[in-house]
Amino acid sequence: MTSRRPAVFLDRDGVLVATEVRGGKPIAALTLAGFAILPAAPAAVAALKAAGFATVVVTNQPELARGNVDSATMAAMHDRLRAAMPIDAVYVCGHDSADGCDCRKPAPGMLLRAAVDLDLDLASSYMIGDRWRDVGAGQAAGCTTVLIDCGYDEPEHLEPDLTARDVAQAAALILDRERAVGRLGGRA
Repeated sequence: MTSRRPAVFLDRDGVLVATEVRGGKPIAALTLAGFAILPAAPAAVAALKAAGFATVVVTNQPELARGNVDSATMAAMHDRLRAAMPIDAVYVCGHDSADGCDCRKPAPGMLLRAAVDLDLDLASSYMIGDRWRDVGAGQAAGCTTVLIDCGYDEPEHLEPDLTARDVAQAAALILDRERAVGRLGGRA
């Protein structure tokens, strides 16, 4: 009998990959040349993986639906992510807001699918993101949420469980919290 394992779900843009901020809003890279992994991301993800967490990227990519980036470029971006850090899976919502899908964050569809596919324990899992949509998806899936506060100008706001300045601090907060409740010892 196998027991379900915890995961850390990670948003892509603004968490693992640099974004350009225009008018207070983050703008994702549309080309492979503009796709820059944040320097702290590989070590942060490796630390979470070493502690026994599944590491799963869950990313809204409406630019696919809008025709501003093609699926081959998106796949190459995710191959680059997997080459740079230990990621178990990447789930992409390629829909736009008006599509009404169950996978576009703040809907929890990507997290719920990953939980089934990878046999994950959502109640012991975390969602790290840089926008209210990430916090909403994590909350809807029953995860502890960590907001990387980038100071975006967004009218929507949901209160996360934890707040960090970057993915390195987010990983440290998670690992400290797991040590404090005694869960890390059995997985590390």
